Amino acid sequence: MKALKDIKKIYFLGIGGIGMSALARYFKTQGADVSGYDKTKTHLTDQLEKEGIHVIFADDVNLMPKDVDMVVYTPAIPKDHKGFNFYKDGNYEVKKRSEVLSIISADKFTIAVAGSHGKTTVSTMIAHILTQSGFGCSAFLGGIAVNYNSNFLAGQNDVVVIEADEFDRSFHRLSPDMAVITAVDTDHLDIYGSKEGIDEAFIEFANKISEEGFLVIKNDQSINDKLPVIDKAFYSLHESDADVFCSKYWVTDGGYLFNVNFFGQEIKSLRLNIGGFHNIENAIAALIIAKELKITDENIKSALASFKGIHRRFEKIFDNGDVIFIDDYAHHPEEIRVFLESVREIYPKKKITAVFQPHLFSRTKDLAEGFAKSLSIVDEVILLDIYPARELPMEGVTSELIYNQLTTDEKMLIKKDELVETIQSKKDIEVLVTIGAGDIDKYVAQLKTVLANR
Repeated sequence: MKALKDIKKIYFLGIGGIGMSALARYFKTQGADVSGYDKTKTHLTDQLEKEGIHVIFADDVNLMPKDVDMVVYTPAIPKDHKGFNFYKDGNYEVKKRSEVLSIISADKFTIAVAGSHGKTTVSTMIAHILTQSGFGCSAFLGGIAVNYNSNFLAGQNDVVVIEADEFDRSFHRLSPDMAVITAVDTDHLDIYGSKEGIDEAFIEFANKISEEGFLVIKNDQSINDKLPVIDKAFYSLHESDADVFCSKYWVTDGGYLFNVNFFGQEIKSLRLNIGGFHNIENAIAALIIAKELKITDENIKSALASFKGIHRRFEKIFDNGDVIFIDDYAHHPEEIRVFLESVREIYPKKKITAVFQPHLFSRTKDLAEGFAKSLSIVDEVILLDIYPARELPMEGVTSELIYNQLTTDEKMLIKKDELVETIQSKKDIEVLVTIGAGDIDKYVAQLKTVLANR
């Protein structure tokens, strides 16, 4: 295989994916000629094209380059994809995204952030603290960091922050020097089969950390008594038996002021200017990594205060005092519970209307009861059809599995193309939240217009 520095021309199958586009941007900064294919035109593919990366949207081999040094593909590419098979059968160097990431990180100081949820926010917070403090890093992120309007940060040193994805066991290809595990919850049962299978996968990831390495892990996780013998710190939002936890917090306009107990030492007056009290917990995980890297408290405080969040993570789209609209990527019952409890805490007296688009048939089938319970926190639920992503439909699996178990007073089941009209017809919207990892974000701009024109 060619060394990465010798790759002059590279092609991405599924370039519009969040992880793939970060890799594409990396190779572009290395001076490579980068192009790719995606099924759908999106805001992200528009951005890539503006950055000089050519993207095609047809599975047509005639349009695809033949003189490439490497082809990178995402597991979401179907096995009967013409382009994928052309390159695979034509003796091209064809690599999975996770393989390329592991090669990039192999000779660098790697900080890997894993977990069922929170990993995008934690990895972005770490990258932001390292960048703002002058420590520096490159970063491959699973979301668009608002501060940089990108999911890739190019640093000048050999430190790399990587979001370590458990889907398809991708995170087992990494060899972290430092790692964070934010949560070990039931998800991706189509790959792991059971909660025990998920636990084993996260234990295997923890065992990939170098012997002189450092692990930050949330308190009270199911794997915490099976971790390797390395330096580690247990953190929590408010459990005082953790090594690091939030000792006090205050809700401020648009965010939080909080104190952290760090191994018995009080760090006071940290500020976050984004919503969602789970983000205090995410900030604690990032703070521990920063402290281990000897970044000063003042630099950590300054960076956290300037952190603007991540596109589609508790992103406030509209607020005119009467109507508030927040969009979030949550797609697991636990993420939805934490998100909606935060919304309820910030707006205790307002009616909350949640629009949810389930992501994957398998996840809906496995976790329908959990989804219904989490969504029932709000006053009104509007459920859309399941977004299939990489899956084919499953018999008997529809959004009705969730709908039938909702205990909210008001609920409705609609098609996604009825969403804008449905919201337009409602006169009692006070707080609207859109939730999901599919294509629900395509409707955000229209919904904002509807609410602004009331």
